[in-house]
Amino acid sequence: MIIERPYYLNLLKQYKDKDLIKVITGVRRCGKSVLLFDIFTRYLVESGISKQNIIQINLENKDNAKLRDSNSLYEYIHQYTSGECKYYVMIDEIQYVDGFEDLLNSLKNKGCDVYITGSNSKMLSGDISTALRGRSIEIRMHTLSFSEYYSFIGEDKNEAFNTYLLYGGFPYVATEPNIEFKVRYLNMLQDTVATKDIIERYGIRNPDIFNAVYNFLCSNIGSSISAKKISDILRSNGYKTITPDTIGNYLTWFCESFLFSKVYRYDIKGKEYLKTQNKYYATDLGLRNARLNYRQIEPTHALENVIYNELIHRGYRVDIGKNREKEIDFMASDVKDTYYIQVAYSIADPEKKKQELGSFEKIDDGYKKIVITMDNDPFSNLEKGYRKINVIDFLLNQDALITI
Repeated sequence: MIIERPYYLNLLKQYKDKDLIKVITGVRRCGKSVLLFDIFTRYLVESGISKQNIIQINLENKDNAKLRDSNSLYEYIHQYTSGECKYYVMIDEIQYVDGFEDLLNSLKNKGCDVYITGSNSKMLSGDISTALRGRSIEIRMHTLSFSEYYSFIGEDKNEAFNTYLLYGGFPYVATEPNIEFKVRYLNMLQDTVATKDIIERYGIRNPDIFNAVYNFLCSNIGSSISAKKISDILRSNGYKTITPDTIGNYLTWFCESFLFSKVYRYDIKGKEYLKTQNKYYATDLGLRNARLNYRQIEPTHALENVIYNELIHRGYRVDIGKNREKEIDFMASDVKDTYYIQVAYSIADPEKKKQELGSFEKIDDGYKKIVITMDNDPFSNLEKGYRKINVIDFLLNQDALITI
């Protein structure tokens, strides 16, 4: 069963036939292969492209193991692209090929429209941008947004959102009705990503320490942390050989593998980025919850995580705002505007409302200040021009920040 991904399909349409290698990156099983081999291929065929002009190669398939050599892969593709027609070459899991950079450049130089996917390892976005600088465009793919998830599920909004908070947005999870199978799949996946994309790639010799850091990050989404803080806590729990440098490497690798995203703090008054007290959010709450055996759901931090992922999905640059001694959960910026956003489970209590709105005080730059909550009431204007919106209404309205 295929879940349509119109946002990403439109991106591929925009870059079709452009003189760039299209690099689709993202965490394992977020839907990259289906996007390319099914959704985009269907679009090409419906647009009049002959199937003979579309070459699809899945390098994760063991039947194609012999094609993991760059010369063999090039010769294989060459035999199907020898004519003067336009060919569309799609290679899934390119990280299996050593020296894929020269291969891709050769295909591009002979006029092929090249699309590749990969789930980290040698396919990490940093590696690609270095090897193919100026000749590629990265399309970062995420698991299902709540809007995509809800469009497919189509049940009660609140029930769908609660399920989404618990099991996340991996396409298979959305299509699987059996809870036990959802959980098994997520357990398998989080272990696979950690093992194949980090432990094996970097040759980590002490998986116990690595797993302790993994668990710590999952337990502390949305909390201000540093490598030294994690090191101190783990050393006090018996991991005596751990160092901040090692922790720093792990944090980098977690982000490069798309398991987590790092969010920086920005001093609004000083107009500069700060070097300390950054935060980390999980790429998918389902993976995070599975890692913790569903023991630590934490609704407020889960809401923050969902809002952060949604803002990134919508193309905003997202930072944490430091407003003197107070903190704003998110500053979401694009080329035209900045939005100050607080996330709270509820502000029905007057003291909680005062606390959340207090973070906006003395910011006089004219940008919108918005509180997103689970309170089940419609959009409303608050004092001083602040806005309030329900989280589900926000997630289902692509233009919510603009129109609110």
